[in-house]
Amino acid sequence: MNAAVLPRAAGGAGFASVAWTVCRAEWRALRRSAVAVTAGLLLLALTLVATFVSHEQMRAVEAERAHLQHEADEQWNAQPDRHPHRVVHYGHYIFRPVSPLAFFDFGVDPYTGHTLYLEGHRQNSANFSEAGQSSMLLRFGQLTPAFVVQTLAPLVIAFLAFGSVARERERGQLRLLVAQGLPGTALLAGKLASHAAVALLLAAPALAALATIAALESAVRGHALWMMAGYAAYVVLWALAAVLVSTAVPRARDALLALVGAWIVTVILLPRVLPDVAASQVARPTRIETEVAIHREAAALGDSHDPNDPHFAEFRRKVLAKYGVARVEDLPVNYGGLVIEEGERLTSALFVRHMHEEFARQDAQAGIVAAAQLASPVLALRRLSNALAGSDRASHERFLLEGEAYRYRMVQALNRLHVNEVRYQGDRDQRIGSHFWRELPRFKHEPIGLATIVERQVRPALAVLALWLAALVGGAWWLARRLERARAE
Repeated sequence: MNAAVLPRAAGGAGFASVAWTVCRAEWRALRRSAVAVTAGLLLLALTLVATFVSHEQMRAVEAERAHLQHEADEQWNAQPDRHPHRVVHYGHYIFRPVSPLAFFDFGVDPYTGHTLYLEGHRQNSANFSEAGQSSMLLRFGQLTPAFVVQTLAPLVIAFLAFGSVARERERGQLRLLVAQGLPGTALLAGKLASHAAVALLLAAPALAALATIAALESAVRGHALWMMAGYAAYVVLWALAAVLVSTAVPRARDALLALVGAWIVTVILLPRVLPDVAASQVARPTRIETEVAIHREAAALGDSHDPNDPHFAEFRRKVLAKYGVARVEDLPVNYGGLVIEEGERLTSALFVRHMHEEFARQDAQAGIVAAAQLASPVLALRRLSNALAGSDRASHERFLLEGEAYRYRMVQALNRLHVNEVRYQGDRDQRIGSHFWRELPRFKHEPIGLATIVERQVRPALAVLALWLAALVGGAWWLARRLERARAE
């Protein structure tokens, strides 16, 4: 940079003019660098490819989900007249719709799935899957816009900015510029502005994809705009960090090594290591261990086939007293259906309790990982991105809870048909009309509301990114003042 082309600083307007001149000079230097241009173009191309491929993949997944849900509903409706308890064990599949933003960030969906099989007296084993833990790890096999911006963009930004100040120091130009009166604050402001703009340009395809979704899908418009804010803050953060490191170290090579090391630690290492640390601190039983525990506790609740079982003996006494009869054969309803209904109530409460206990353990593990967000801003961004894309663990847990609630309502509705529509004598040989189960309501998934996501996930994540940005701006001011003090000396 030639000091002769710099305007003389005179107040705020002069400062802005000098900073703008520095910014334009940095852009020209980047445009003249074939390596920098090539790296930037490759990242842009990769982001475009990731956006197209992941969008097509999610579109295919959603089309298949809708097709399979339609088939499952048709098979359910095609059942003939039969005993309602046989319908209970026939079971039904439900599928969680994917968010229009799921193409941008797959989150935990590839490991948790979108399907539940609902049947009486038992719960889908996915509710106690170990995928919730493994999915916290960073997976390099998923080419999504989120992966490109979260993982690869910081490395390219560091590569473009590592010599922004350090290279001028090595050439002796920095000392000359400062000696001729260039304010250190204007110099760094120009450098920071230029590389922040470049970082946003590199993220432009991903941000444009989010803007397109915001324009076309009103249901997730707010989600997309919040995601744009988070990703923009993240890439600007890395641009500021790269320029500051370049200012703080004496040689460009040292700046590059420091930035690559920071990228390895914060983007690669910590997101991989922290889930293992969390798992070692908060133990989770395996799916088999959980199922064994549930089976043991269910057996302790009572055995409806044992006339001497305390719980069901008391249940029988209360039913007879309620209807004022001495024998179950004299009841105006089917006692066998009542027993099955009571057993479903007991086991479902047991299932839900174990689900919440498992969710609490996963929350404890996630809390340990979240505590490290200040050391690794990518963790904060991933938390924000997964939640807004509807592909985080909380969205999956909501689906599981909704699925279990629907399963319970469906099974108990069939049990109620057993109670009221089937006679106690000759129970097993009877059938009722198929219109009864065709009239049962279908499953409808309600995603987590935007206000809840913002309160629980977005604000904490943006607060972490804002703290990083504030710290970097403070560091830039301190380094700029140090440059000016060096001129005075």
